[in-house]
Amino acid sequence: MDLGLRTYLVITGAYWAFTLTDGAIHMLVVLHFHNEGFSPLEIAFLFLFYEIFGIITNGLGGWIASHIGLNRTMITGGFLQVFALGLLTVDASWLTVPYVMTAMALSGIAKDLNKMSAKSSVKLVVPKGKNADTRLFKWVAILTGSKNTLKGAGFFLGGLLLFLIGFRWANAAMATLLFVVYVWTWWLLPSSMGVTKVKVKFSQIFSKTREINILSGARYFLFGSRDIWFVVGLPVFLASVTGWNHVEVGSFLALWVVGYGFVQAGAPALLRRGHAGRGPQGNSARNWAMLLAVFPAAIALALMAGLDPALSLIIGLAAFGAVFAINSAVHSYLILAYSDRDKVAMNVGFYYMANAAGRLTGTVLSGWVYMTQGLVGCLWWSTGFVLAAALISFLLPPVPDQAGETGAGV
Repeated sequence: MDLGLRTYLVITGAYWAFTLTDGAIHMLVVLHFHNEGFSPLEIAFLFLFYEIFGIITNGLGGWIASHIGLNRTMITGGFLQVFALGLLTVDASWLTVPYVMTAMALSGIAKDLNKMSAKSSVKLVVPKGKNADTRLFKWVAILTGSKNTLKGAGFFLGGLLLFLIGFRWANAAMATLLFVVYVWTWWLLPSSMGVTKVKVKFSQIFSKTREINILSGARYFLFGSRDIWFVVGLPVFLASVTGWNHVEVGSFLALWVVGYGFVQAGAPALLRRGHAGRGPQGNSARNWAMLLAVFPAAIALALMAGLDPALSLIIGLAAFGAVFAINSAVHSYLILAYSDRDKVAMNVGFYYMANAAGRLTGTVLSGWVYMTQGLVGCLWWSTGFVLAAALISFLLPPVPDQAGETGAGV
């Protein structure tokens, strides 16, 4: 096995383990504190620092990685998540809103250090050759799609562990598992991975090319559109309106994210015919976003018409998830395709800073809009955000040829 593939597999394995805990901790916090009587807005605020510090981490993470290496930022993220999980194992009397917000802030830093490091590394380990662009699309789609499948499994795991052993011991078990995985990863990753030859100045963090700025703007609205109804509104609606219990809510959301991940991992095969042997182009992001806007609007209309809410959400979410997965796969490829090797960590960090800002906006709006306008209101806000992403994507240029750009340097 060549070094590039071996490194890719190590990165993917560690990213899987991290993502399992990331999905589980979200479901644990939402369901546990809903059960404790917290309002939807209070639950949303538990994730406020998670998203705010994610924005800061993505802004600084690429610059830090260019100096110390992507392997070190990835390992730091893993161990920081272990610490965050450990903070949630304290006695229930300690679990005040500020305390949980602080633990989630550390988890947010950990998540974005890990994600930025893993996705940036793919650009560095893809071998050179005439098929480098299609291989890059395939590898990043597999990494991202499998990650989302594991996040869905994490939703299920969170609901199940809450039901079986409770909030405290669920976090303790996940912290132990993740610690073992990241000790192993620390041992196997190349020590110089991602250290750039030319050190990037701090002032260059916000100095991006036009296509990176445009794609980041579209990403902000794309992921905001999902979280406006998915983070708080949807699980609370399922628990309070449809009467589903914790395991049922966790299982449903888990299946959705698992299916989403499978579609995302399979996106290169699904889109192969439309791109003549190359990866997606800028107009792909526009076209798929326009299609995506149909689905939250359709679900909102179904609920307004008085159709069965559970059935409307099951069918609508399946369609929304499949098209959103393709949108996400196209975006994940484009950020790497638009980036030079020496700037990939900086660009990916900036791009995911926009992603985290969109998630923050969506998370806060999810609690507020659900309280004031219900799930239907969340869905109409989501539709507007998707249309904004589509309009911004009209400005994206074609993708440069990747054949001589990527390499197997790790």
